[in-house]
Amino acid sequence: MSLPAKVRWGILGPGAIARAFAAGLSRSSSGELVAIGARNPDKSGYDEHFPGARVLAGYDALLADPEVEAIYIATPHPLHVEWAIKAAEAGKHVLCEKPMALTAFEADAMFHAARKAGTFMGEAVMYRHHPMTQGLLDLIASGDIGEVRAIKSTFGFAMPSVMPEHRLYANALAGGGILDVGCYPVSMARLIAAAVAGKPFLEPDLVTGAAHLGETGVDEWAAAVLKFPNGILAEVSCSVSLAQDNVLRVLGTKGRLEVKDFWFATGRTGGTNPVKIIRPDGTSETIEFAEQRWLYAFEAEAASQAIRAGKTQFDAPGMSWDDTLGNLRVLDKWRQAAGLEYEIERPTLRTKTLKGEKLAVKTDRIGQIAIPGLKKSISRVALGFEDFRTFSSAAILLDAFYETGGNALDTAFIYGNGITESLLGDWHSSRGVRDNLVIIGKGCHSPLTYPDVIAKQLDRSLERLKTDHVDVYFMHRDNPDVPVGEFVDAMDAEVKRGRIRGPFGGSNWTRERFDEAVDYADRNGKTAPGALSNNFALAEMQDPIWEGCVAASDKDWRTWLAARNIPNFAWSSQARGFFTDLAGRDKTANAELVRTWYSEENFSRRDRAIEMAQRLGKKPIHVALAYCLAQPFPVVPLIGPRTLAELDDSLEALDIALEPADIAWLLQEEEE
Repeated sequence: MSLPAKVRWGILGPGAIARAFAAGLSRSSSGELVAIGARNPDKSGYDEHFPGARVLAGYDALLADPEVEAIYIATPHPLHVEWAIKAAEAGKHVLCEKPMALTAFEADAMFHAARKAGTFMGEAVMYRHHPMTQGLLDLIASGDIGEVRAIKSTFGFAMPSVMPEHRLYANALAGGGILDVGCYPVSMARLIAAAVAGKPFLEPDLVTGAAHLGETGVDEWAAAVLKFPNGILAEVSCSVSLAQDNVLRVLGTKGRLEVKDFWFATGRTGGTNPVKIIRPDGTSETIEFAEQRWLYAFEAEAASQAIRAGKTQFDAPGMSWDDTLGNLRVLDKWRQAAGLEYEIERPTLRTKTLKGEKLAVKTDRIGQIAIPGLKKSISRVALGFEDFRTFSSAAILLDAFYETGGNALDTAFIYGNGITESLLGDWHSSRGVRDNLVIIGKGCHSPLTYPDVIAKQLDRSLERLKTDHVDVYFMHRDNPDVPVGEFVDAMDAEVKRGRIRGPFGGSNWTRERFDEAVDYADRNGKTAPGALSNNFALAEMQDPIWEGCVAASDKDWRTWLAARNIPNFAWSSQARGFFTDLAGRDKTANAELVRTWYSEENFSRRDRAIEMAQRLGKKPIHVALAYCLAQPFPVVPLIGPRTLAELDDSLEALDIALEPADIAWLLQEEEE
């Protein structure tokens, strides 16, 4: 069955910006509007602004409509992520109004949904598709203003007054200038800096910013500075309660270029926009850019053509996925520097998943096992998430891990100076899932590795974690200068207080020290250590990654673990990228990788992992993780994905069931 010549569009959220898109779509040659989804379908005016389109009652009805192929999302900002993901899962292509999402983490989740669905998804930044934008880039590339050194761009206007319910002032709607209009000067600065470097986009290596937060908690005016790797500096500012000149200035060694309202190009309905070039001596000339086609027609046409061509994202200079993510990362840093976090991003209000659903296990993809000393089952892998610094970003990955059957969460007193523990506490309390979790706590990192530190740090950890106990506990380091019995006494006391309710032990402990601790406990009627958290991987650590680290990967360790059936919560279980660094043995590539993992034996194991992965249709890193899971003693690998795609990729290892013969083939150790 052949597809119709024109892409059949539906509009989700028929507000003012949707009207502009609909007008542009009607003047494109590759798309047509067939339906709109409205929460108030009986409202008057739809026929006038969306002529010929069927009006459906609600957004779900639009997604379910079989005639609709593509969805233009024009809701308030906080609803973008929910409906874009739902649309992709419904098999619809998506063009989402800027900003794509509140954060780069949300946008990444949206693109992940489109990637899995095989559908198009793009951010609607209309000026990127207008011919004038490419014309400006060509003018800059011509060298007429010399080498570009700096960019200055503003986008600001003054609302008549502060109106708390208006979307631009409403905290609940993520109002303010940075997200709504600051995205334009940032995206243009990044585009120009990239064009100068001969790249489709370029990320700044430094972002600093500030903002005035008004009475409703949104940024009423804000400014930022971006420094790019090629030396270009960009000054950008935006506002919703302060009128600005709204001029883009590109400063070069032979002059500067000025254009007003670049995001409108030659106007909503076509026209002319002059570009002024001012020389160092004060002389100037004007270049007229003329285009009679409607501004939004280019965006609608580009999206429709990309969909018909089977693409999943825009080409440059349109906003590709990487470009959108890069732009949002700048806005994230700007907001962070300004101290701007919306109430809707905090755990008190963000109590559901990105799709607006109550958190629940949807599939037993990960699976669970029993380990000695733990009364509840534990997922086959544990999630570490020490890189996150905001609740809204951490919750995305935590929700996805839980939905897939994961319940083991690894944290530590020192991670992020306590931020990680606080985020985990906020997450499980906002979701109401504490009883289903296995929380792995760690304390006593060097130099504070003393028995009396355990209770003190656990006090603070439990407060942050919003719970009265951890399920598994490890000392983060050992201190051989302290008799092991003193550590056992301290941890046994926490078991008796009910604050450690599962196995405890040491992270980075030697076999001898662990055996000594067990012997002391047995002789003195104390709770014995029952778990380790040492490095364990197919590749053996040649030199400790950090001082005081202990690996448990060699034959002697494996024999010892199997004989005692000691669970090992294995950190760096995939050798920190050794099994993904397949380009060769370049000893200049990554100093840590070379120092820690490079050896002839490890390269041989990696070669065999590559061969096995090819046979299985997997990646070598999947084989490396499957190796850990296939041991004759319990191993709970700690994985640290940063995105949903990385999480899904890690879980590919769970499809591999290695037999003892497979393990022996991977190792090929000589018999002693």
